Amino acid sequence: LNKMAEQKPRDQSAPRSSSSSKSRSRPNDGVKPNYTLKHTLVGHTKAISAVKFSQNGQWLASSSADKTVRIWNAYDGKHERTITGHKQGISDVAWSQDSKYIVSASDDKTLKIWEAATGKCMKTLKGHTNYVFCCNFNPQSNFIVSGSFDESIRIWDVKTGKSIRTLPAHSDPVSAVHFNRDGTLIVSSSYDGNVRIWDTANGQCLKTLMDEDKPPVSFVKFSPNGKYILAATLDNTLKLWDYEKAKCLKVYTGHKNEMYCIFANFSVTGGKWIVCGSEDHMIYIWNLQTKEIVQKLEGHKDVVLCCACHPTENMIASGALENDKTIKIWKSDH
Repeated sequence: LNKMAEQKPRDQSAPRSSSSSKSRSRPNDGVKPNYTLKHTLVGHTKAISAVKFSQNGQWLASSSADKTVRIWNAYDGKHERTITGHKQGISDVAWSQDSKYIVSASDDKTLKIWEAATGKCMKTLKGHTNYVFCCNFNPQSNFIVSGSFDESIRIWDVKTGKSIRTLPAHSDPVSAVHFNRDGTLIVSSSYDGNVRIWDTANGQCLKTLMDEDKPPVSFVKFSPNGKYILAATLDNTLKLWDYEKAKCLKVYTGHKNEMYCIFANFSVTGGKWIVCGSEDHMIYIWNLQTKEIVQKLEGHKDVVLCCACHPTENMIASGALENDKTIKIWKSDH
């Protein structure tokens, strides 16, 4: 779970306001977010590797180098359950569309599908030959995509738990995998400096995006509308790409990210923001259009590896590394 570039990237202990008609013409109408800390969630005993809100907005799932997934009430921060079963640290966790199932990706080379309400392990997905680093359900939630330090991407059938396709995707560890809004495409990123778009149906690589100097790509995801890709590179940079045109549209800087695979997000419930953790222990929020930093959230005592935006409320969850081990929930009026 070491989420560090040379070794492993996710920690160091293991071998990872509603818009008026006016604000349509002028992005956010000069409004800035005012996130404040509402809850600090304590319980994990090692670095937090991922935090994800369920699609229904009710729950927050967190994964950790401590080999557990924890489920919390998203609104009051109350601990609901701890899920155990992995033999090594966990680098990622994701929810199914109906908020009933969770998939986790572990250094034990497996993924596990869990029933969120009971913590029961439904399936163990075996096939990767090295740490599994990232995972996501498709919107229909009949497939799971995973990326690994074995440099491959696998697509899994949720019902059977079997690997239905293996893509020899990259020439270095795969740092992120994500389906687009209709599940027809997968985007992946890797330390090899490439972002690749894949056809889910046939496994063909449709496009490769890269910068001239090819810094390691530490995170990638599709925008909610599926038109853009947000990519993080280990040169303290986030970029918004129009992937059909293979054109970089926006660059977001000011944060620190040179070592870890830090999650980044689109916040669209109020103003349109880009949200990302940072190695200076802060969370950075940019205006998506103007690229200006509109807020920095202070409170964590270590690298903020992960953050997530609530599906309906102006709410952010964040998680930090070993010297902190907490999850924080923040809320804003805008």
